[in-house]
Amino acid sequence: MKTIPFFSRGLLAGALALAAAAAHADWPERTVTMVVPLAPGGSTDTTARLIAEKLSGELGQSVIVDNRAGAGGNIGSAYVAKSAPDGYTLLMHTSTIATNVTLYKSMGFDLQKELIPVSQVALIPNVLMVNDKVPAKNLQEFVELVKQKKAVVNYGSAGNGTSQHLSGALFNSMAQGEMVHVPYKGGAPANADLLAGQIQAVFSPLVEVLPYIDSGKLRALGVTTKTRSSRLPDVPAVAEALPGFEVVLWNGVFAPAGTPPAVVDRLNAAVRKVLQDPGVRKTLADQGSTPVGNSPAEFKQVLGTEIVKWGKLVKLSGANVD
Repeated sequence: MKTIPFFSRGLLAGALALAAAAAHADWPERTVTMVVPLAPGGSTDTTARLIAEKLSGELGQSVIVDNRAGAGGNIGSAYVAKSAPDGYTLLMHTSTIATNVTLYKSMGFDLQKELIPVSQVALIPNVLMVNDKVPAKNLQEFVELVKQKKAVVNYGSAGNGTSQHLSGALFNSMAQGEMVHVPYKGGAPANADLLAGQIQAVFSPLVEVLPYIDSGKLRALGVTTKTRSSRLPDVPAVAEALPGFEVVLWNGVFAPAGTPPAVVDRLNAAVRKVLQDPGVRKTLADQGSTPVGNSPAEFKQVLGTEIVKWGKLVKLSGANVD
């Protein structure tokens, strides 16, 4: 068998590398799918569709959203993690993905080994809301109501281990209260029962409940971010009554591990450019969200910190879904 001279092998390897680089430079050459592992209509789905539409123009190819809900987002996330690492199947997920590392015994994939963080998209506050039947008219009165156990306070959530549940658990702990957690199969039914007076409070993503707040059907008492939201400047941060309180949601784009760095870099640049679009920024601001747009390395570092932070909240809440 004839062997290839060393220098020829070097030339061949170089040619293959150049060919691969050229192929990656042409990405994308067909439709890109952005999987949202949650049901349609929620805050992440809404943001994903906004970003996908703008990315289509930026990349010169259609970017479509595919909802694959189930198991707290693990079904859709695992689908992306196991997909071909070619840049044509992406994931838009929330901070729930970091929570699930502790919440689930098995997610069906290894987050830190099988997915690459591309860029965070936005930060999203939860907002503490009550209905008119709750006697507390402001945040401080609500803290006292919970702390002094003057009345039964049931707070709803989109399910065990969700940000709504963990926000309430942290509030309970810091206020030394005994609010009762009532899990629902999604945020919409929890909000519906809050409107009907079946429960007394909900910590809900701001974007999902702004119509109720703006119409006066529900009363916003506090946001869970460290500082006030520009969308609700008159509503205090919970930290103003409970110093140190902070629960920040986020969403971001991921790709399967092994996706070529050139593709990841181009996608990251495209996402960051989209997030600088004045129309996109206004839409996010109107929803109460803050655009981010960081590098893959920065997002990876954030993700590691978030896994630890949310893990502590899961343990504090006692949440378990297995």
